[in-house]
Amino acid sequence: MPDQATVVAPSERHPSSAERDWTQGLLEPALAKAPERSIGARTGVNMDAEGNARFTTISGAPIERLYTEADLPPDFTLPMPGEPPYTRGIHPTGYRGKLWTMRQFSGFATPEETNLRYKYLLAQGGDGLSVAFDLPTLMGYDSDDAESEGEVGKCGVAIDSLEDMEVLFAGIDLENVTVSMTINSPASVLWAMYLVVAEKQGANWKKISGTLQNDILKEYIAQKEYIYPPAPSMRLVIDTFEFGAFHTPRFNPISISGYHIREAGSTALQELAFTLYDGVEYVEWALRRGLAIDEFAPRLSFFFNAHNDFFEEIAKYRAARSIWYRTMTERFGTQNARSTWMRFHTQTAGVSLTAQQPKNNIARVAIQALAAVLGGTQSLHTDGFDEALALPTEDAARIALRTQQILAYESGVANTADPLGGSYFVERLTKDMEDGAFEYFRKLDAMGGMVKAIEHGFPQKEIAEASYAYQRAVEKKEKIIVGVNDYVIDETPQEILYIGEEARDQQTAKLKRLRARRSQEAVDHALRALRAAAAEEPATKPGKLSSANTMPYILDCVRAYATVGEICAALREVMGTYTEVSIA
Repeated sequence: MPDQATVVAPSERHPSSAERDWTQGLLEPALAKAPERSIGARTGVNMDAEGNARFTTISGAPIERLYTEADLPPDFTLPMPGEPPYTRGIHPTGYRGKLWTMRQFSGFATPEETNLRYKYLLAQGGDGLSVAFDLPTLMGYDSDDAESEGEVGKCGVAIDSLEDMEVLFAGIDLENVTVSMTINSPASVLWAMYLVVAEKQGANWKKISGTLQNDILKEYIAQKEYIYPPAPSMRLVIDTFEFGAFHTPRFNPISISGYHIREAGSTALQELAFTLYDGVEYVEWALRRGLAIDEFAPRLSFFFNAHNDFFEEIAKYRAARSIWYRTMTERFGTQNARSTWMRFHTQTAGVSLTAQQPKNNIARVAIQALAAVLGGTQSLHTDGFDEALALPTEDAARIALRTQQILAYESGVANTADPLGGSYFVERLTKDMEDGAFEYFRKLDAMGGMVKAIEHGFPQKEIAEASYAYQRAVEKKEKIIVGVNDYVIDETPQEILYIGEEARDQQTAKLKRLRARRSQEAVDHALRALRAAAAEEPATKPGKLSSANTMPYILDCVRAYATVGEICAALREVMGTYTEVSIA
């Protein structure tokens, strides 16, 4: 692991004569006449031990009054866009060659209703789809399961079988539309359904492109939508890496996600460090399987949050590219440039949206989206302003998409590569992010990797403490949330999208019809074969797919119209289930 880079501490700064003249001639008289803001209503700052105003990022990192060349290391150099370590972007031309993909996250109720929303978004200028699945699907249950009661179609679309996936993408050309799927524990099952639909459309698997989230580590860390224990879950993830390398070379088999880590209350630095170290863990497991790094590393993708602190977020994205380059070259020794590229999707921060005065969220989303673009994201989802209340209405979804289009076509921010590169403030924040992330790397290495750290509760505890500190700052008005802890008004109720129990009734009826007409013998045979493969230890030989890779067996189950619940139940029988141990 690279040594921690030089950090310029405030006590080690050597200001220029111009800065010293400014301090004496302008700053000190100005402070004497009008002191900086101090703690109190509508200030958004707190006090240090000496009683001075203390300005911080939303994550609590201190912000100095002024940044100059004195805040950067003496040996600081700035790469050009497209040059390693890619701090300024992986493409020399930035967005001048290609804009980011405008990929709106959507899914609700039944596949029929969500299909209509997808076609609407594409007609409005969206150029990528992102599937939100409901909670039963995320947890591997069918809609008619007792565990699914009250949750079918509520937070995403209900998908029970290949039949539903066929309806979801009816009339949508999967060879020419990129699709992202936010699914984790049952990721290989839903991906198999997607691949079979593409197959039935006549699409070439080697040409389809998109992203499978498939990031189980962040489930144990933050979102908690896991089914199996960590080791067998990681086995399933690596199965998708291996299968994708042979069959779907343009499809990203994983989106290593910091988004949910941030939504759970982490700081920006923790989101960055834990996400990238999750990436390290996946690479380590793939190498132990016997995969060559350049067989899978070029298709690793990432997913970050875009929160409210504008400059902190930009620095996070810039640091992510540099850290990943250094990690892939110095830790893993890759010689393939594409294996070192940090490619990432961004979503604006759902946790920042307020139920109070929800139209204020339009401004929040615009600021967050701008930070993602200035940070060089490859694709972007902007939240609907009403998402603190319910899934977005059609009107809210359109406004969210229009926000991206205004940034792309009216703001001018896409006209030059890394427009904030060279800013003393942004470069120092970027440097601090890199240094802090590598410090977390060292701690995680010492614990034996991320799986071991999760089992000991380390990232979970770090996030819980950060979340508590932020909430305390909000309660003390050291952090102002407009409309929540200040600038409060009386409001009229906002119209929302309501999902009733009709979705469960419809899905249950479809399942009953499906089970009556499919070949149960074919289903049972496919499930037995899957259980047998899952019980074997996969061993990869160069140039050949492991005989125990579960993906071909899952595909056979899907083609027989086995349901999500049946396939996940078969895997539960072999792999078991996981219950998190409470860590004090």
